[in-house]
Amino acid sequence: MPYVLGFVIALFIAITGVGAGTITVPVLVLFLGVPAPIAVSIGLTFSAAVKLILAPAQIVRGNVAWKTLAFMLAGGLPGVLIGSLLLRRLALSGEQTYLNAVLGAILVTTASWQIFFSFRPMVRNERATNRQRWLPWLMLPVGAEVGFSSAGAGALGSAALLGLTELTPAQVVGTDILFGFILSLVGSGAHWSFGTASQPLLLQLLAGGLVGAVSGAVLSGHIPRRPLRLVLWVWLLILGGQFLFNSYVVWAAPQRLTIGQGTAVRGR
Repeated sequence: MPYVLGFVIALFIAITGVGAGTITVPVLVLFLGVPAPIAVSIGLTFSAAVKLILAPAQIVRGNVAWKTLAFMLAGGLPGVLIGSLLLRRLALSGEQTYLNAVLGAILVTTASWQIFFSFRPMVRNERATNRQRWLPWLMLPVGAEVGFSSAGAGALGSAALLGLTELTPAQVVGTDILFGFILSLVGSGAHWSFGTASQPLLLQLLAGGLVGAVSGAVLSGHIPRRPLRLVLWVWLLILGGQFLFNSYVVWAAPQRLTIGQGTAVRGR
């Protein structure tokens, strides 16, 4: 099963460009029953492995704006460490239900944002001169989201670059890919140092993902990307809702039990 999931995830990444962490975590938690902290660490490592293939090509093509990247990392790197530490603290406290609810909320928010803006063209802001100094402040919460859930760097990073810089579309893509790669690399290192990782499962996903990435690269020119991205975000929105529903059921069960016991006592 992990080989198949790795294949499918990498296939969709290659065709749609949707981030590896965004897909991997909910699939591992809901379909394989992997605890959220382990799923996030695997998602970050899987994302870093995929972007390791993409990042060098962007550098060689000259699509990375290094000064802008430095502004992004100034906020993103502290943020990813903060998010990783927060996830670690919640995991140690045993708040698994709360953790799943937060992951579900993040997934629902990200998917809703993407669906809402999927029909709007990505137009560069011509008045965004010298606003890249805002990037560290914006990338701090983005990095925290990546460290906590392994999702968010691609979608939110691209939006910030389009709105606050004068980069060309190619530079936006290249800079954001390298930004996401560095965040995933640092975040995965932090999670592995915490011991929240599963090497056998990761290797199985990567084995299937290699075949999926090659297959997706072959099919990407023959399959329309935009409709498939929309379908994928709708599916991820449903998965996020499933996270929230499952968490609510777990929270509500003790309350119903307490109310039922109280009614039984009064009825005696």
